[in-house]
Amino acid sequence: MTLQLSGRMARAERTEAGDACPIERSISLIGRRSTVLLLREASYGTSRFDDFVRRTGLTESVTADQLRRLVAEGLLTKHPYREPAQRQRFEYVLTEAGHDLVPILLALGSWGEKHRPRSHRIRLVHADCGAPIHVEVRCEAGHAPPESEVAVVLEDRPAT
Repeated sequence: MTLQLSGRMARAERTEAGDACPIERSISLIGRRSTVLLLREASYGTSRFDDFVRRTGLTESVTADQLRRLVAEGLLTKHPYREPAQRQRFEYVLTEAGHDLVPILLALGSWGEKHRPRSHRIRLVHADCGAPIHVEVRCEAGHAPPESEVAVVLEDRPAT
């Protein structure tokens, strides 16, 4: 089973798609291990620089660079705070675009649990009822199509 390529995407060369590939654009933004770890932590509620460093194991310089980049790309936003007798610092919080990545992070985690298991298991459950959560592909009509029924279609966007 594979995805279906439709219309211009079905051509062998597919060169006219150019930078249209959303997977390539997304990976160029979030494809670094450090970026994914920081987004994971932000989705868990981590917001302070020192906590990001401690929980990811990244160096301070890598953490600072990646947090700056995630803010510039619109995935995180900075909010100032000040502890008593301390200098101003910033908390980092997911933006709407950052929250839209959470299902992708959950899907990566689910894949890792299934195909790269370790001695400890991490499960996704609905906090209210305890039922397992599954990440799946679903169309707007409510169907969960098999991979072979997902069509990739190249469309031109209207000029703005």
